Amino acid sequence: MTLKIKLSFGKALFFLLTLNVFVFSDNFQNVYIGGTSGIYSFHVDLLTGKPGPVAVVAETVNPSFLAVHPNGKILYAVNETAEFKGVKTGSVSAFAVAAEGKLTLLNQQPSGGKNPCHLIVDRAGKNLLIANYSGGSFEIIPLSIDGSLKEPSCVVQHKGKETEPGKKPSKSKCHSINPDPSDKYVFVTDLGLDRVFFYKYDGEKGIVAPNDPPALLLPPKSGPRHFAWHPFGRYAYIINETNSTITAASFDPEKGTLKELQTISTLPSGFTDETDCAEIQVHPSGKFLYGSNRGHDSIAIFSIDEKTGKLKTLGYEPTQGKIPRNFCIDPTGKYLLAANQKSNNIVIFAIDPATGLLKPTGEKIDLPSPMCIKFLPF
Repeated sequence: MTLKIKLSFGKALFFLLTLNVFVFSDNFQNVYIGGTSGIYSFHVDLLTGKPGPVAVVAETVNPSFLAVHPNGKILYAVNETAEFKGVKTGSVSAFAVAAEGKLTLLNQQPSGGKNPCHLIVDRAGKNLLIANYSGGSFEIIPLSIDGSLKEPSCVVQHKGKETEPGKKPSKSKCHSINPDPSDKYVFVTDLGLDRVFFYKYDGEKGIVAPNDPPALLLPPKSGPRHFAWHPFGRYAYIINETNSTITAASFDPEKGTLKELQTISTLPSGFTDETDCAEIQVHPSGKFLYGSNRGHDSIAIFSIDEKTGKLKTLGYEPTQGKIPRNFCIDPTGKYLLAANQKSNNIVIFAIDPATGLLKPTGEKIDLPSPMCIKFLPF
């Protein structure tokens, strides 16, 4: 049977334009970049890996890390400073995302400590969770229906620990905060205390309580920085900034705790120059893991044994720039974008779906001090 549809010229044109927008939106992703002087944006064609022109979409102070609301309509940024409105604390900003990708400031709130460096929205979209690096604290801010920030509901201050008798205690440096897949627990990496803290999380009230045991203790001078979940939810991975390693851990979803499985270097054997680690991400397929080296200036590539959660080194890809503070994998898993903070560029790599290895596409974007990359549908 043949279906015949009669359309006027105007309706036909509208239908074609609508179809074109749908196809265009399906193939393109907006990319948002936090830099020292504001938030930038460009789009990427996921069929070709080619980027569009760069535009400044928001002016705000030192937005060194970004987060996207689950509804895709709100973008959040830390303002990594030591003072906000005369108070010794950093701040966070909420932006509405317009149809064309522009950002409109909704409001700001204090972060609960100096130099906030990481933030994330819980999976239910109810709260914004913020880690303060210099402040050694973390904060929870409930979200309004429109995505704007309410008054903070919870601030937790970590205390230093004595490393040796008679010596000055080590200082807490909260570097990231991450809810588990069920939104029942929260995990805080503390670079200064060499711990990943476990908390019970009440998303309705926007509060936490210490778990038992309270933390995963890592070796001295590990410096746990960022954290990534395996998409199947059974494993978590911590990149350790100071000693350039990654710790694989098993996750107990009933107890809300982590157990170390393995710690593996992010560097090739024999490399002794100064370097440290920054970002970590798991490929959407769950088969590969990536971590960035600042100094070695590379992306370390690992395969993941899905039965054990353990890692195997596959190789190292130079980022074609200096100090890759951050990188991001697009939602389809086809491309990895590396942000080289000191060389002022972003380099696009294609990901081999069979091997996980990276191949430069030849596409580079120049912009000042890129520090964080996030994708949003175009």
